[in-house]
Amino acid sequence: MQDLHGFSVPKGFRGGNAIKVQLWWAVQATLFAWSPQIAYRWRAFLLRLFGARVGKNVVIRPSVKITYPWKLTLGDYAWVGDDAVLYTLGTISIGANAVISQKCYLCTGSHDYMSAHFDINATPIVIGEKCWLATDVFVAPGVTVGDATVVGARSSVFSSLPPDSICRGNPAKAVRQRSMQAQVA
Repeated sequence: MQDLHGFSVPKGFRGGNAIKVQLWWAVQATLFAWSPQIAYRWRAFLLRLFGARVGKNVVIRPSVKITYPWKLTLGDYAWVGDDAVLYTLGTISIGANAVISQKCYLCTGSHDYMSAHFDINATPIVIGEKCWLATDVFVAPGVTVGDATVVGARSSVFSSLPPDSICRGNPAKAVRQRSMQAQVA
């Protein structure tokens, strides 16, 4: 069983010093969250100011929560919906034209339940281009969602998903191809 008395965050784990982290959390809670719904460029500016790689014409809602923006990449025309959480203990890369719908939770961090001190770890998440994660999808650490894949509402993704697929469930599994050519053949 874990003994949390011995827990510590590894040096450099956050990717920024304590001042940078606290400053981001203050900016996120005020300038980011209080901005008008249509102020997408303003929020993209704030994210870039803190080291995020943000493509052109990104749509990101003011209620989105991002732990460490310097570990985030958003491709051109990507959308991130209301109340989505991008838990960037590790890196998150969201491809061009991808949609992360409202209330999705992308979680790059976890703990080693077998370690004495409940050691923390982080593994990247990659969401391919032209993907759609529908409402309230959970994505676990280390997952890659292939290009052009759709993940159905309230699905839980614990392992990587193939490209050009419709996936759903808990755990999410591919149920058919997305492309029209694959359906006709």
